[in-house]
Amino acid sequence: MPEQPVHYEAKDGVATITLDRPDVLNAMNNPMRAELLEIFTRLRTDDGVKVVVVTGAGDRAFCAGADIREFLEPPTPTHFREARKRLDFRAEMERCPQPIIAAIRGFALGGGLEFALACDIRIAAEDAQLGLTEINLAIIPGGGGTQRLPRLVGRGKALEMILTGMRVPAAEALRIGLVERVVPVAELLPAAQALARQIADKAPIALRYAKESVVGGLGLPLQDGIRLENDLATLLRTTEDRVEGAKAFVEKRKPRWTGR
Repeated sequence: MPEQPVHYEAKDGVATITLDRPDVLNAMNNPMRAELLEIFTRLRTDDGVKVVVVTGAGDRAFCAGADIREFLEPPTPTHFREARKRLDFRAEMERCPQPIIAAIRGFALGGGLEFALACDIRIAAEDAQLGLTEINLAIIPGGGGTQRLPRLVGRGKALEMILTGMRVPAAEALRIGLVERVVPVAELLPAAQALARQIADKAPIALRYAKESVVGGLGLPLQDGIRLENDLATLLRTTEDRVEGAKAFVEKRKPRWTGR
C-alpha cells in the first residue's frame, strides 16, 4: 500500500493538515510536497474552511526538514530548479486566504521550520527545537527561510541562526518572536485547535481581509499599506455581515454570519 504522507481533515470550518511520516521525523519528500501543494491550492477556493492548523504525526517532530535520502544523488541545476518551482507549496500558502496556524512539537528544522515560517501563527510545545540547519549540509535555506526568518526575529538573530545552524529551544523562540505561544506538550494540539475555533467564529470576509491587509501590507511601503488597509476596510463596510455584526451587538446576541 503506497505511503500517504499527509492527512487532511475539515470540521466546523477548521481544516487540520497532519504530516504523517513519523518514522523519519515527518521529513519532506516529493510526494509530501506534491500533496501539500494540492491541498493548499484547493484551500484557496474553499469557502467552507475558515482556519487551517498544520501539525506533525508522532511525538518527536513537527518536521525535521527534507528527506536527506533525496540529497544523495545531485540533480542537474535545471532539473532541480524546475522541480522546486513545480512543488512550491509555500507559494500557495502565501495565496491562501485562511489564517494558517502551525502546531510545533519536537524538531522543526530546515524545511520544516520554513514550513512553519510560511504559516501565520506558530504555537510551540515546550519540547520544540527550531532551526535552519542547512549550512551543516553545505547548502542554505531554499524555501523562504532567509527571507521570512529575519522579518520575524531581525537580521542579526536570523544570520546567527542561519550561519551556525543552531537549534533554538521553545522558550528562546518565544523570547525572540519566532513563535507566538509556548504550551505544555499535552496541550499543543488542543491549544492550536482552540485558537482556530476562536478565529473561525469571526466573520469570514473580515478574517480574509484582515490577513490580506497584514500580509500584503508587509511587502509595501507604509503609506501604500495604509491605503490597502483603507480600501479593504471600506469594502467591509458594504457587507451584510457588517450589518449583522452591529445588530447582534445592539441586541446582545451571537451574530449569524453569512459570508456576504
